[in-house]
Amino acid sequence: MTDQAKAPARPQAKAAVFIDNARSVVTEWRFQPGAETGWHRHGHDYIVVPMTTGKLLLEEPGGVSRVVDLTAGTPYTRDAGVEHNVVNASLHEFVFLEIEMRKG
Repeated sequence: MTDQAKAPARPQAKAAVFIDNARSVVTEWRFQPGAETGWHRHGHDYIVVPMTTGKLLLEEPGGVSRVVDLTAGTPYTRDAGVEHNVVNASLHEFVFLEIEMRKG
């Protein structure tokens, strides 16, 4: 029996927290081509504002993957509890702002 070769590790997306207070957390995410966030679960409702136009690969539980097209300046929102790994599927840097809304 032979060991299967592991896929090369993806580069990590870079996060810069701009605001972190009792009401919200605002983080800028920068992804080089192929970079990923790593698997995570969102603890708060959140809004994403793409700063560039491009494609992201969303890897979801159960082996589900999908590619989404995002347009600079067109936000979307998700509820707390989303679990995924986000990968830049574009051939250029992809940047978005993530705004987490804390309750209370």
